[in-house]
Amino acid sequence: MLALQAAMVSHDRLGESATAFASELATRLGCERVSVGFVEDHFSRVVALSHGTIGANGTEMLRVIGAAMDESIEQAATVMLPPPADHVPQIVLAHEELLRRDGGMVCTLPLAVKQQLVGAVQLQFREPRPVPPEQLADWEHAVALLGPVLHFMRRSERPWRKRLRDRAQRIRADLSAPGNGRLRLGLAGLVLVLGVLVAVPMEYRVGGNARVEGAIQRVLVAPADGFIRQNHVRPGDQVKAGQVLAELAEQDLQLERNKWRSELAQHENSYAAAMARADRTQLVISQARADEARAQLALVDEQLGRIRLEAPFDGIVIRGDLSQSLGAPVQRGDVLLTIAPKDRFRVIVEVDERDISRIRVAQQGSLALSALPWDTLPLRISRITPLASPVEGKNVFEVEAALDEQPDSLRPGLRGVARISVGEAPLLWAWTHRLTDWLRLKAWGLWGS
Repeated sequence: MLALQAAMVSHDRLGESATAFASELATRLGCERVSVGFVEDHFSRVVALSHGTIGANGTEMLRVIGAAMDESIEQAATVMLPPPADHVPQIVLAHEELLRRDGGMVCTLPLAVKQQLVGAVQLQFREPRPVPPEQLADWEHAVALLGPVLHFMRRSERPWRKRLRDRAQRIRADLSAPGNGRLRLGLAGLVLVLGVLVAVPMEYRVGGNARVEGAIQRVLVAPADGFIRQNHVRPGDQVKAGQVLAELAEQDLQLERNKWRSELAQHENSYAAAMARADRTQLVISQARADEARAQLALVDEQLGRIRLEAPFDGIVIRGDLSQSLGAPVQRGDVLLTIAPKDRFRVIVEVDERDISRIRVAQQGSLALSALPWDTLPLRISRITPLASPVEGKNVFEVEAALDEQPDSLRPGLRGVARISVGEAPLLWAWTHRLTDWLRLKAWGLWGS
């Protein structure tokens, strides 16, 4: 015991002291290797090995040794493999893996300090040998007496705690010194400012990125498969209700119409012939086919009536430049043009999910656009979308707002920043509540139940 203690206290650092302890213990017990480990983040980490390095595959071996130490610590008992004759059944999976690598015998002794298991000492022997209970008790006593020395040495190597304590003592001494009246006055001023920040309520506003859209938007889609024949407008053009904006080629539809007219005439003639022959079966078949041809002909006529895309209301074209796509094929349902009214707008504000609980309908705010950075437009919340969407790595809710003023320079698609007044709050809370909310959420995730 004295020799082990002398080897430990002859060094100032934990790593050197633990290595000396492990080497001295290995020499006196005839061990192949002695390992010392401490619990960090719920897992054992080896801090010292006897007689230097561990050799090849060191990282993997340290993992296996640490896992064996965890087995002993979690069972709060000494684990020996091969086990003695009168042993109690134990979990030894990691110890078996260690023996498959190195062979011999292994004994792991848990290290306890103030009824808390803080680490373990592992003894590895080249050849299995019987260990009398008295000898095993001596090993446990040695670890119980000398292990806490290493533990307290490890705690003393936390420099930030010592620096923090020394700094607090120095500040207290400086404040109490007779010649430091200015320092005390400055501290009093700081406390006063902090009190104002904590106690005086100020207007609190939340918001986010915003964009201007038309109050309504109407999309014009291709009524049928075909080709673009003519285009009369481009994005930014103002249009009137009923104005023709684009046209699709009608040749294919005309051919389709002629086809169904020909089939309709053929089925009507077959129907008349069947009636003359009093052939009831052929009469029914011809009538059904004629009805089908009439329906198809009506569908083609309807499609022909929609190949001219007309503006549904007075507005402005905000999307869809077909001037570079003349003759290009389109499929039924393809969006060709988007129209929005030119004098009715709405604002979509992207509010972070952390602030959405403070937003209410009819709250007031202001909008600053990138195109008009020096002017702000008043707005009023009219609708809150109940569904979040990911934008640039965060979840946001789209909040719809109406503009109280709509200048002539306003255009759909303009972007900026909106701020919404949600009440009053102290400045310190307004500046720090995001950080405190984040810390509270992390703490709940780690220790909450």
